[in-house]
Amino acid sequence: MVLTGAGMSAESGIKTFRESGGLWEEYHIEEVASPEAWQSNSDLVQRFYNERRRQLEKAEPNAGHTGLAALEKDFDVHIITQNIDNLHERAGSTKILHLHGQLTQARSSKNSNLIIDIGYRDLLTGEKAQDGSLLRPHIVWFGEAVPEMEEAADIASYADIFAVIGTSLNVYPAAGLIHYVSLMTPVFLVDPKPVQVPSVHKVYVIREGAVKGVAILVEKLKEI
Repeated sequence: MVLTGAGMSAESGIKTFRESGGLWEEYHIEEVASPEAWQSNSDLVQRFYNERRRQLEKAEPNAGHTGLAALEKDFDVHIITQNIDNLHERAGSTKILHLHGQLTQARSSKNSNLIIDIGYRDLLTGEKAQDGSLLRPHIVWFGEAVPEMEEAADIASYADIFAVIGTSLNVYPAAGLIHYVSLMTPVFLVDPKPVQVPSVHKVYVIREGAVKGVAILVEKLKEI
């Protein structure tokens, strides 16, 4: 199992929130990524995610993404990602669980299970779902439940190898997945910055970004 965060896509030109002084593409997070923001200024929220989709359309998977996809030749690879981009899919990975939703999808404001694919197009002001409610980005915002956590925890509990790439392990509940991993399971951490791992596991640290880090990880996995 591989848990990926914003650092996974940083080398593809996708900016990270935590490295931008609390700003996400010049926006305060509470302005664009909370249910309260949606209620108070849905136009701003729509505009923000429309901009993110346009950015994503131009972005390309980096060598870290393609390196993880290539691992499927030798391993049963499950990727659990906190990212809302589709770069893992475009790189060729086949088993991906998005914890925080996907930019290329929208959903009903009333029914979280009523989801549609929208690709990279803009969501229009006042655009409605089939149930008549306003279509919103299919993103898990701060303060909302993470519906995929149960499945992610189940995958973590069966992992023979657990790798963490490009995440600070500060965002819960995703950061808590490591507590479901067997103490016998080797844990690899790929991040150029120091990360405090909240576990009693023995952790093999690779102090690199995703591109170089995944290449090193692949070599280490060949030794297992």
